[in-house]
Amino acid sequence: MTHHLFETSRRRVLASGLAAGLAAAGLTQPAWAQSPAAPVLRVGHQKGWLSLIKARGTLEKRLAPLGVKVTWTEFNAGPVQLEALNVGSIDFGDVGEAPPIFAQAAGAPLVYAGSSVPRPAVEAVVVPKDSLIRSVADLKGKRVAYNKGSNVHYFLVKLLEKHGLKYSDVQSVFLPPPDARAAFERGAVDAWVIWDPFLASAEKTLGTRILANAQGVVNNRAYYFTSRDFATRHPEVLRIAVDEINAIETWISKNKAEAATELAQVLGLDRSITELFIGRVGYGTTVVTREILAEQQAIADTFFDLKLIPKKLNLLHAAPVDLK
Repeated sequence: MTHHLFETSRRRVLASGLAAGLAAAGLTQPAWAQSPAAPVLRVGHQKGWLSLIKARGTLEKRLAPLGVKVTWTEFNAGPVQLEALNVGSIDFGDVGEAPPIFAQAAGAPLVYAGSSVPRPAVEAVVVPKDSLIRSVADLKGKRVAYNKGSNVHYFLVKLLEKHGLKYSDVQSVFLPPPDARAAFERGAVDAWVIWDPFLASAEKTLGTRILANAQGVVNNRAYYFTSRDFATRHPEVLRIAVDEINAIETWISKNKAEAATELAQVLGLDRSITELFIGRVGYGTTVVTREILAEQQAIADTFFDLKLIPKKLNLLHAAPVDLK
């Protein structure tokens, strides 16, 4: 059965539950309550490189000469980050391939601010170690848990297609990572599609088996996003933020053992988990080019064809304001 993720009426993006959650996190202030002359860069982030940057305080130090302060809010997946952007509660964040597509379809004023190199090894379909599911084809008719609208959503679509299955051939169970893990542990789902560091944690602590990762299926880039308003007003702030991300990635790539220890402390995870994650991720952050936008266009077209978004998108509408 085809799942309609965004109805046209959902242009007023937030349901009451999410609105309440944003309110609880103190994220419902107007987008520019602060003075444009002395902005606050409100960063929404997931568990990853931005977590290290937050812990080190390096972004605050780089932006201090500009009089820019930084606030941080952690999210467990990309879609809610982008909904926060849509209501003007954050200015910058990190996200996978698919969430920006759904956000653009819902009318969010997002633009791309940066992109990672491809990172296909850090998302995968996992099954219990003793599962009878031995191939992707065995997923037909099975209950598959994943976060709706996240990078793994597109990965699952293309993985099934590669193995001769339709998206409708599996029973999609939409759950955020913590709930999906719980469902997987108790056997309420047959498989789980997830990304690092949740993936590495599942491998190390749940006795899982990787059925397939994204290598040879999708690129799985990470993207950094902002609002068109912020990008227009404060391009230098964004340039510094992306530069700091590239700097931390360069350091991690050359100091993996030390980075695994530091990231484990910051995220509250066992070092064996962060070591596994760090050992297989691609490193490097770059500007978003027309070629990279073409990759996103292919995702948008796929989701439109599956009726997962209500209209065709033009990815140039979300292009960086300085796209060459």
